[in-house]
Amino acid sequence: LTGKEALSHFPALGAAGGPGKGHQKQCELLQLSRKQRRLCRREPGLAETLRDAVRLGILECQLQFRSERWNCSLEGRPSLLKRGFKETAFLYAVSAAALTHSLARACSAGRMERCTCDDSPGLENRKAWQWGVCGDNLKYSTKFLKKFLGQKRIGKDLRAKVDIHNTNVGIKAVKNGLKTTCKCHGVSGSCAVRTCWKQLSPFHEIGRLLKLRYDDAVKVFSSSNEAVGHSELAGRRHGPRQPALPRPTDLVYVEDSPSFCRPSKYSLGTAGRTCSREGNCASMCCGRGYNTQSRLVTLACHCQVRWCCYVECQQCVQEEVVYSCKQ
Repeated sequence: LTGKEALSHFPALGAAGGPGKGHQKQCELLQLSRKQRRLCRREPGLAETLRDAVRLGILECQLQFRSERWNCSLEGRPSLLKRGFKETAFLYAVSAAALTHSLARACSAGRMERCTCDDSPGLENRKAWQWGVCGDNLKYSTKFLKKFLGQKRIGKDLRAKVDIHNTNVGIKAVKNGLKTTCKCHGVSGSCAVRTCWKQLSPFHEIGRLLKLRYDDAVKVFSSSNEAVGHSELAGRRHGPRQPALPRPTDLVYVEDSPSFCRPSKYSLGTAGRTCSREGNCASMCCGRGYNTQSRLVTLACHCQVRWCCYVECQQCVQEEVVYSCKQ
């Protein structure tokens, strides 16, 4: 992440946890439903956590798709979310994952008033708190998130089923990355006392996993199940021709994506995008070819560690070749 990604569409909310009813004012700046805004007002610290989750999801999406025709730009996102593309599936999953991850981390960091460290049975959380470590509270975050999103069972609405399925894929991706971390305490490094707590995987790992799920996403349709008396999602994989239920970890979609080559209501197209000549120029430039430009860049070089505690570098000028897609 470079920190240069465009995030101007999202207002700055100011410092979290302000005195009095400051958090309620922050809730008003977010685009929430009436029920979500009501929950936000009752949860000091939630508005800041939601903003962090939005940033986390956007930046990870842009990182994972930086070399693709669709680069997860903010332009065209409202139109994209109205359709049932693979890209829409990824957006639902990565957003749910970012919310789950951010809420769990906010609990363990003490930024949420109604939750604290992970309280899984068998873990020495009291000792973990004493030693300055605190487990990520995934149990609370997933429970609160489903309440916040207001997931309900939808009878015949295929698109609603798809959106809920992809949201749950994102939540499961965070759950699958949960691991138990232990720390030893004792004289001379002995493990006389061991403290264990739950810890989430870095969000980059979750983003990479969801990108793999995107690459293998399953196109689905609605199928009647006489045994249970309602319709359910069904899709076809690369192998068997018979319809099969998508797995709980599969991203699913209902319609084929556009090419994203030219400007449309879904994206700005690929004209002017930088690419790798040996890698993705042919695909990203959609057969239009690419421009080649040389430029001089200044880099740190010949770096040496000086006693005691700093690194000394020289400045070197280097020629760099940049490739960009033609109009």
